[in-house]
Amino acid sequence: MKFCSGSRRLNDEGGILVRDKKMTKLSFITSNPDKYREMKAFFEENELELDWTRVSLPELQADTLEEVVIHSLSQFNGDSVFVEDAGVFIDALGGFPGVYSRYVYDTVGNEGILKLMEGVENRSARFEAVIGFKPLDGGDIKLFKGVVKGFVSLSPKGGKGFGYDPIFTPEGFKKTFGEDERVKSMVSHRKRAAEKLLQYLKRNL
Repeated sequence: MKFCSGSRRLNDEGGILVRDKKMTKLSFITSNPDKYREMKAFFEENELELDWTRVSLPELQADTLEEVVIHSLSQFNGDSVFVEDAGVFIDALGGFPGVYSRYVYDTVGNEGILKLMEGVENRSARFEAVIGFKPLDGGDIKLFKGVVKGFVSLSPKGGKGFGYDPIFTPEGFKKTFGEDERVKSMVSHRKRAAEKLLQYLKRNL
């Protein structure tokens, strides 16, 4: 891992420089700028600097998010890097789209999912995210999973977030992730997986 020192200030380009305090620098491998934005905000709140390795990872025909993450991470030789894969699992559709969420979203979008759910009373669903982290010491890949339960809305709501956010309402809340990014930043599957990675780093740095 890389370390740099210092209290934070903005440079001329608006980026963050760090002085007087050590900060661990990780590298997040993703082609998705929205995922990077969410991860960057979380880790900077916890004084870890996040680099972005912008690489488009190929779609893998797999049964689980864990398989996808392990395969993706195996393509990289560096350490202190992590990847993340996520999906929405809808109970009434037998867990579909699940591991194929990105492909399904790119193909039919939220409207296609809502079409499949027309007339369906059971709208329970969950978001799952799995992070795979390759440690500095070259040890085994570590996996961290985050889950948030909720339900599929009757129509898209809100223009915030990305992907399935406008049609997913988390348990205990009335607004979709697409309506309220504040709620998403508190309870999302991605944050919950990132929190587990953070705890691992604190124990093992």
